[in-house]
Amino acid sequence: MVEIEICYGGGLHCSAKHGPSGAGIETDAPVDNHGRGEAFSPTDLCAASLGVCMLTILGIAADKQGVDITGAKGRIGKAMSSDLPRRIGKISIDLDIPLPPDHPARADLETAAMSCPVHHSLHPDIEKVVNWNWTG
Repeated sequence: MVEIEICYGGGLHCSAKHGPSGAGIETDAPVDNHGRGEAFSPTDLCAASLGVCMLTILGIAADKQGVDITGAKGRIGKAMSSDLPRRIGKISIDLDIPLPPDHPARADLETAAMSCPVHHSLHPDIEKVVNWNWTG
């Protein structure tokens, strides 16, 4: 089990320290929820986690197939629901993969990325939209 230390610093700011590496992150409440929006909000981190998890699993699958996807990148959009309880309603991800659209590994790579642990951990009511841009 990975341990993460968390601390509320006041003013709706929190910090988290990753036990194994010592790496840290800061969060802030978003402007639309009483914060100053000076850092990732917890729900921003959730959306970002989906994107980087997909890229990580994509990288693992690409490595297994001897395919280089260095430089793959993306953009993530997160929309909160308009009803209560306050929650993420939709996460949109645009992924730019530096391979041609007709690459023989394309289907396997897309399947692998869509099976990332974060994707499987998010509530099924969260709409997840993934747009693949094969740019090679």
